[in-house]
Amino acid sequence: MSLEVSRITELRATAHPLRLQMLSLLTGAELSAAEVARELGITQANASYHLRFLLDAGLLVIAGEEQVRGGRAKKYRHPWDRQRPNQVARASDADKRAYVQVLADAIPRRFAERQQPGGPAHFTDADLWVSPETWEQVRDLAMQASRLIHAGARPPRTPGTIRANLSIAAFPIVTEQEDPS
Repeated sequence: MSLEVSRITELRATAHPLRLQMLSLLTGAELSAAEVARELGITQANASYHLRFLLDAGLLVIAGEEQVRGGRAKKYRHPWDRQRPNQVARASDADKRAYVQVLADAIPRRFAERQQPGGPAHFTDADLWVSPETWEQVRDLAMQASRLIHAGARPPRTPGTIRANLSIAAFPIVTEQEDPS
């Protein structure tokens, strides 16, 4: 599997709905494959496969080990705040499209799971012309929101927490310049 993963960017590794869920789950908790499997309702073998895939792609770290029925189980964690090369910039267009598709497909599923239908939520869709300064400010605020929610992540069902979704896709759009004549 390592040879296969070595050819796949981090972005492509996340372009799978189950692996995207695992990264979210392992942002706020250190969990074993068995714990991930129970949380996501999948087999331990399936969880182990995808966890190894994410580990080999550099998206997870082994946070420790624990004794389990005479054996040892690895605990995984997603180091979301770790500095690493900008994989998005180096990813192929096909990898970027695959990731965007998985992200887009996740939104309706997560929306259906919301706590209170009709409760507090925010939706924005904007394809606008703005100044470069406005774009930079929006991009920085989106990155700040991403860091804030990741830093506040806790293990599933921790008392005093709520399950929340934040999906952001913000990017400038290249258009053909109009002919001034």
